[in-house]
Amino acid sequence: MPMPKIRAALILAAMLSAGASSPASAAAPTSDAGKIAEAVKADVAQLTRDINAHNAIKAAGHDAPDVVVMASGEPNLIGRTADLAGFTKSMASDPTWKVALINETVDVAACGDMAVYRSTYRESGTRAGRPDMHTLNFVAGYRRQDDGSWKIHWYIVSPTGPARPAAPKRR
Repeated sequence: MPMPKIRAALILAAMLSAGASSPASAAAPTSDAGKIAEAVKADVAQLTRDINAHNAIKAAGHDAPDVVVMASGEPNLIGRTADLAGFTKSMASDPTWKVALINETVDVAACGDMAVYRSTYRESGTRAGRPDMHTLNFVAGYRRQDDGSWKIHWYIVSPTGPARPAAPKRR
């Protein structure tokens, strides 16, 4: 047997012995996407309450141990301990800091082990002694944990930027 055929046969045998499924069965949902989406939304709602209560430990408790945090203009934070330090610093620097969700969407992977949460939220607080409010995007990748819970594996926080001026009316 020529080498490419041997290699292909070995790869196929390894896939079969590892329990790999065919593409058709891999695309079949193994979980209820609606229930997963609701579980993720409930977790973000609790995360929001934990942030607004200024409880950094509970806020970071929504993270997977190896979470990656990507905030616009900041170095990435890697791991729950680093995110806890970030929450602690933010909460200590502004005791009036609050977040409020504006909208949210959850997309669930067909295999049911991952979901992507995205929303816009309003952040309010005090900056340089003055009230400050702005809108940000929040995108988070959730993974099902071994115990069946859902934890944030990565998230991105990015400002939405200033509102665009209305287009001029055409005559």
